[in-house]
Amino acid sequence: MSSRTSPTVAVLMGGPSAEREVSLSSGRECAAALRDEGFNVVEIDAGRDLAHQLVTLKPDVVFNGLHGRWGEDGCVQGLLEWLQIPYTHSGVLASAQAMDKTRSKEIFKAAGLPVVESILANKADVSATHVLLPPYVVKPNNEGSSVGIYIVDQDANSPPQLADDMPEIVMVETFAPGRELTTTVVGDRALTVTDIVVDGWYDYDAKYKTGGSHHILPAEVPQDIFDACMDYALRAHTALGCRGVSRTDFRWDDRRGLEGLILLETNTQPGMTPTSLVPEQAAQLGMSYGDICRWMVEDASCNR
Repeated sequence: MSSRTSPTVAVLMGGPSAEREVSLSSGRECAAALRDEGFNVVEIDAGRDLAHQLVTLKPDVVFNGLHGRWGEDGCVQGLLEWLQIPYTHSGVLASAQAMDKTRSKEIFKAAGLPVVESILANKADVSATHVLLPPYVVKPNNEGSSVGIYIVDQDANSPPQLADDMPEIVMVETFAPGRELTTTVVGDRALTVTDIVVDGWYDYDAKYKTGGSHHILPAEVPQDIFDACMDYALRAHTALGCRGVSRTDFRWDDRRGLEGLILLETNTQPGMTPTSLVPEQAAQLGMSYGDICRWMVEDASCNR
């Protein structure tokens, strides 16, 4: 960061991914909070001219409010490294590894973290036959926020008919039953555990629409489950090489105790909308919305 009294922060938002709308919402909220914290803030809807905009603006810091492909998978991070502009959240490698669900599972397994079995399969094959025994889940291998999720029930007679906009290669994983739990990591500290109560699957609408889910914070779960979520989230963050803020999601089958706790994925740029989980968890530990946004800016760097 430069020595200016009020550093200029460029907040990247929007972009071309499937998560454009939630990124716009996150970005606007963060930009407003950072202005309240005394920063000079410029909002940028990231397009193909992003490099030109950044070279022209010369911000002290980039607050990366993008979600999904290009903004969360290492692409923008590489651009910011090339331009040598300090930025928030994880770096190139960690971002790419976390976005690739198959690669991140391999890293989690190597770190001794519990994940369900999965395969990569051709979209046409998945629509033609059961490539795994039901129940199972079909999802893109490199999108976030539960975009493009298909759940195939135990008694499903036929395979799912995938939409045309699904990628040619998809992930198919064994369905993990149970409750939705999640833990945020800030720097080197796991914050707490949230129990996400929702009817059905915790999909895009449940995550981002008002009333889509109900959060119990802190989660009312046995102490060993709570402690395991905190431990696993920090270990996942470390194993991937994450920086700044991340959020790790779990499924817990309470009939099976600790053996029923499964790590689903780690999100390197979790949502920061009014209904998002990270600001809620930070508030439980006394950090206001402005506090967490300021911390991310002050934590920004290159070579992440």
